[in-house]
Amino acid sequence: MWLADNSAGGSNLLMSLAPFLLMFVVFYFLLIRPQQKKSKNRNSMLRALAKGDKVTTIGGLHGTIAEITDDTIVLKVNDATKLTFDRSAINNVAARAMDSKSEK
Repeated sequence: MWLADNSAGGSNLLMSLAPFLLMFVVFYFLLIRPQQKKSKNRNSMLRALAKGDKVTTIGGLHGTIAEITDDTIVLKVNDATKLTFDRSAINNVAARAMDSKSEK
């Protein structure tokens, strides 16, 4: 009799935790995993920036990379205007610069 009560309590505990486990799995695949993938793609895009790339900042400014360091980027907006931004302020790359190696 005592063994039957113990095994029923164990399955009852599992049944009460099952919705929480299912909810965690759903959150992982719908929210956490896509966000990690998006972050990984953004970091690889920021690492691949090069001089001459045409980019857009988070604020919507379009320009060409004139100078680049580990943490800052100088964008050439027109012939006379150059603006300095953090590397993390780049939203996307509109066009990649042609490498001299790829042209040969």
